[in-house]
Amino acid sequence: MSLKPSRIRRILDQKRENFSSFDRKTLQQLQRYRLALGDLANLPPDDLDSKLSATTDAVGALPLEILKTSDHCVLHCNLVWKNREQSLSWVRDRLTGIATFAVDGSQIYPSKDLSIPVALVQVGWFENLHLPTGDYEKDIELDIMTPQELQMGDGSPADRQVNMRRFEMETQKLVQYMKAHAHNQDCLVFLDGSLVASFAEVFDADSRAFYVHCLLELLRTSETYRVPLIAYIATSSADDLTTLLKNLFHLPDCNHIHDSQVLSQFMQWGDRTALFRCQRSGILQAYAEQSDRIAFTYLKTTREGYPARLEMPIWMHEEPGLVNRVMDWVRGEVVIGSGYPYVIETADQVAVLQAEDRQNFYRILQDWSEQESLNLRFSQKMISKVRRR
Repeated sequence: MSLKPSRIRRILDQKRENFSSFDRKTLQQLQRYRLALGDLANLPPDDLDSKLSATTDAVGALPLEILKTSDHCVLHCNLVWKNREQSLSWVRDRLTGIATFAVDGSQIYPSKDLSIPVALVQVGWFENLHLPTGDYEKDIELDIMTPQELQMGDGSPADRQVNMRRFEMETQKLVQYMKAHAHNQDCLVFLDGSLVASFAEVFDADSRAFYVHCLLELLRTSETYRVPLIAYIATSSADDLTTLLKNLFHLPDCNHIHDSQVLSQFMQWGDRTALFRCQRSGILQAYAEQSDRIAFTYLKTTREGYPARLEMPIWMHEEPGLVNRVMDWVRGEVVIGSGYPYVIETADQVAVLQAEDRQNFYRILQDWSEQESLNLRFSQKMISKVRRR
């Protein structure tokens, strides 16, 4: 049966006060954090060091740029255009001759309609050279996972093994690209996601180590070959900066308040925050020499809504002028993509597997298994779908 709107409205009306109470409390706490953000920006460096030395908990973040020249830790870019033509002209000035590169993935998980587990993983990439000739590259790479490759000794779902293989293929493609463009700082590599694998903390030890290994290789390759790398998180719930504020100014815990919420009120399109060193507790302890070598900033990429979180290797901050150049390149990609980096958006379009691809995969798999006399059985439902489509 379909949902009954009248019943939903009646229950919502009955529980309205619960929502209102939560909203009022969160807003009050959010205001305290925003006031503390201004206090942080005005805090003399010696006082900041003194307060931090008295803190025994993980501090969350440490500023890498001078805060006293900022507005609530925000660096304004003051970019205003009369029309899209002007904005695209600005983009051409910044991005012409700069190669941007991104990878994304898609997958077909094992299905109960097959007698043995089999999965397909596909990654697609897009390189835009930003030349007047319009040169670019789009391509894909795929892998088929066998029953042996889908087995996990701890009994975890096979879907996780598929996700891990996709992540490995995505990061390996980024590593290959950086090695092929060694010491070329006129290119920018995008990771669609975070460099800090906090998402893996709920997994078993082997899975956590796998994700850390992939991201460590990415960080080390960027630093060794001096190729700029940006991890782009469009919707971030990170609380590194709010953890710093809580520790410095003894604010109450609030799991519902994130960095982007605190910052958004003080940012206009194109503004970014000062750069911070990520000092998050947890999985970063497994990052060896890279445990304190990840920086982050927040960039306002839309007129409305919260800013995006950008993470990068610390070496980019240590290279004079590089971060500001890279921020303009990211702004340029966002302008082209109307609020989201065009290069990431296009890589996603290249990689995505549609329902038709799924049916084609099963049709090919069925024909191949019959040709090879393999005992691969499809459910009657699956056979019917494959034949009909």
